[in-house]
Amino acid sequence: MSDNGTTTGKTKTTTRGRELVLERIIDAPREKVFKAWTDPEMMKQWFVPKPWTTSHIETDVRPGGSSVVVMRSPEGQEFPNRGVYLEVVPNERLVFTDAYTQAWEPSDKPFMTVVLTFEDLGGRTKYTAVCKHWNEADRAQHEQMGFHQGWGTVAEQLAALVE
Repeated sequence: MSDNGTTTGKTKTTTRGRELVLERIIDAPREKVFKAWTDPEMMKQWFVPKPWTTSHIETDVRPGGSSVVVMRSPEGQEFPNRGVYLEVVPNERLVFTDAYTQAWEPSDKPFMTVVLTFEDLGGRTKYTAVCKHWNEADRAQHEQMGFHQGWGTVAEQLAALVE
C-alpha cells in the first residue's frame, strides 16, 4: 500500500494502484456490521457524512439484485447512485458495482466495484472496503471527491451505530 491516505480515529484509508482501501476494527460482531450495510433503515443512519443525508435507499441483497441510494446534500440537491450486487456471502463478503443499474442493464459510465469483507475477530470485526476503479483517472477523481475523509467519516458513523 502507498503512503497516500489518512487515519481517522480507528479507521485507516490507503491508495493501492487503481484501488482505494479502508480498514477498521469495529467492536461489534460481523453480523451486525453486515446488517448495517444491507438494511436500508440502518444505512440511513450512517451511510453519508453528516450533514449529508440519504433520502431513499432500496436494497435487493442477492447476486444480480439491484440497489439505489439517493444522497442529499445540505442544500437539498439529490444524487442517486444505482448498482447491482455481484456476490453476497452473508456476514462475510459483499461485492457490488455501479457498472450495472439494475438486473444486467449497463450504466452510462461505470466507475467502481466495491468489495467489502467482514472478518470475525471473536466478537469484533475487521471491516475492509476495497473500491476497485476502472482506471487511474477514476481512482484519482474518487480521491478528489473526498474518499479518504468521507469514507473514513462514514466508517466512524457505522462503528458508532453498531458498537
